[in-house]
Amino acid sequence: MSTNAAIIYVVDDDVSICRALGLLLKSNGFRVETFTNAQGFLSFKHPKLQSCLILDIRLPNINGFALQALMAQHGIITPIIFITGYGDIPMSVKAMQAGAIDFLPKPFTEKKILHAITLALSKSKVLNKEQTEVLKIKQRMNTLSPRELEVFHFVAQGMMNKNIASKRGTSLQTIKVHRGRVMQKMQAKTATELIDFAKKVGLTSSQV
Repeated sequence: MSTNAAIIYVVDDDVSICRALGLLLKSNGFRVETFTNAQGFLSFKHPKLQSCLILDIRLPNINGFALQALMAQHGIITPIIFITGYGDIPMSVKAMQAGAIDFLPKPFTEKKILHAITLALSKSKVLNKEQTEVLKIKQRMNTLSPRELEVFHFVAQGMMNKNIASKRGTSLQTIKVHRGRVMQKMQAKTATELIDFAKKVGLTSSQV
């Protein structure tokens, strides 16, 4: 199960929990970073590796749920395993609905935490791949001219060339030329693929 290409974060204000989990995870071959508050985790420079976060819900100043929301704002896509000594069913439901991998009441067994980490790292691998793809799409978008980017937005809405030409008050041939350049620069083989790229970077009709 161990891997050198993964990092496990632990955020718990109980130093003994951080120490115990650190020893357990290091003995299983993981790199481990522990923090006693949310601020420390947020300020840490997160490497682009498979990772997961073991997160206590009850933390000073910024609790676990608040940190989960802040992670999204900071673009930190690390999957979360919530742990708590004060859990209940509504709290566990809230955690899972917010996208947590698991919700473990303290004390938990070594088997349960390691199983949850396995699931979280599998999810992290998928998320990292998706994030890399989105970055590549955005880099290609940056090569588009303003008019090409405009045409890309229209195509993302499913508009045909003649409709784009009518909307822009330009010739059909001009739109075809722009669209061809968009397809080439975005490395899209079909309009469907181009629309899929748009969806992956969050383009919507309201942004056009």
